[in-house]
Amino acid sequence: MPSDRGGEVIKIEELPSGENASLFDGHAHGAQVSFFLSSNAPGTGPKLHRHPYEETFIVEEGDVLFTIDEDTVQAGAGDVVVVPAGAPHKFVSRGSTHRQVSIHPVARMETEWLE
Repeated sequence: MPSDRGGEVIKIEELPSGENASLFDGHAHGAQVSFFLSSNAPGTGPKLHRHPYEETFIVEEGDVLFTIDEDTVQAGAGDVVVVPAGAPHKFVSRGSTHRQVSIHPVARMETEWLE
């Protein structure tokens, strides 16, 4: 709902969502940033993909294993992972369910699926 200064408050439960994530698509809200709010069960995560811009992950809870190019990176609650533009990447939740925010610095996300 718009605020008295013209901004907008969006309830997370009103965002489009799938099995593991809710999507904030910036262009739909007049914003120049987009993001996923993810909650992944153990052993789940997206397949290998890349974007023409960097993607920044904020791990809020749990443990996650990222594959970035040829490297693997383990991250946990309180960690920030930055994937460079064009780098193939994926992640998988490890142990217990993990929660994270995946920030795309664009109004419209672009994803090339590689597997």
